[in-house]
Amino acid sequence: MRALAYFGEKTINFTKDLPEPVIGADDELIIDVSWCGICGTDLHEYLDGPIFFPKDGEPHALSALELPQAMGHEMSGVVSKIGPGVSTVKVGDRVVVEVTGTCKDVYRWPKSKRFKEKKCAACARDLYNSCSHLGFCGLGCGSGGFAEKVVTSESHVVKLPDNIPMDVAALVEPLAVSWHAVRISGLKKGDSALVLGAGPIGLATILALQGHGAGKILVSEPAEFRREQAHSLGVEAFNPFDFGDNVFEELRKRAPGGEGFNFSYDCSGMKATFDAGLHALTFRGVAVNIAIWGHKPIDFYPMSVTLQEKFVTGSICYTREDFEAVVAALHEGRIDIDKARHMITGRERIEDGFDRGLMELINNKKNIKILLTPNNFKELA
Repeated sequence: MRALAYFGEKTINFTKDLPEPVIGADDELIIDVSWCGICGTDLHEYLDGPIFFPKDGEPHALSALELPQAMGHEMSGVVSKIGPGVSTVKVGDRVVVEVTGTCKDVYRWPKSKRFKEKKCAACARDLYNSCSHLGFCGLGCGSGGFAEKVVTSESHVVKLPDNIPMDVAALVEPLAVSWHAVRISGLKKGDSALVLGAGPIGLATILALQGHGAGKILVSEPAEFRREQAHSLGVEAFNPFDFGDNVFEELRKRAPGGEGFNFSYDCSGMKATFDAGLHALTFRGVAVNIAIWGHKPIDFYPMSVTLQEKFVTGSICYTREDFEAVVAALHEGRIDIDKARHMITGRERIEDGFDRGLMELINNKKNIKILLTPNNFKELA
């Protein structure tokens, strides 16, 4: 089949010869892909990888599946074939895919070294988003959505209501990342929130906060184009470079009451954003790290937390519950579909996905989310 595939380090090519996926377990199903978004993680796999993909010549550590594999993990599609044990979806259903690969999935991969081993501690507690062996479909654990077809299990698909378009459905995965962060942070309706960074996950966090009924939302973002994107979602955007050493004080002033925000969400992953997210909080405020950091420590003064009884926590990935919640929020209008679609700044065929997708995102920062399609349903006629 046609696919934009990862063949090895620095080698991402379009091919017409990737083997079609097959059903290997009773609860598996085949999906004909409609749209699949390019994630920043995909870019890092090319620029800095392999990160999640296995090293050249090696099988994946969890699934034991080998390269080449189609990339892409932010996908929507239509069920085209089901295994004999599938009961909750049928052929023709429109779905999104929750793409984690964890201890709960090794029954699908008999060659896995963990096939007969106990679940890790996180998976045993059903906190599988924190699995000790976490992998992702489209990032080495299994072939992904930059292809005509993909195979997954019934537990990893969520059906779509008719009013959610397939292009917007491809945003459910990044929205679920942010939804999970807001959900576990404990934000309540009306609470104020500061979002640090207005890239794809920052914008998704704005939408997730709106879906949870947050009160005032302020976005701190130095890039004008991204501030404009945040404005288009109906929130105030702030340029931290305008205030120099007074940025923390200025952020606190802009919160309701002028004493700091209830919550902050770091979607950038830099010392400056970590510090701002912590110091812009009010008493007992919660700073949530969503960003993926490099392997470098930063200075941290514990009394910045202790003196005002603040909380610092992190959020990783998502669960099926988050996918279901995002789909429900889109369906019910708590996340505005038109606002969500505003994140999409490009649509391309998988044949052009490297040059006009990955490289466009790397070289042109005036992009948020580019979607790729195999054109199964004439998405790009």
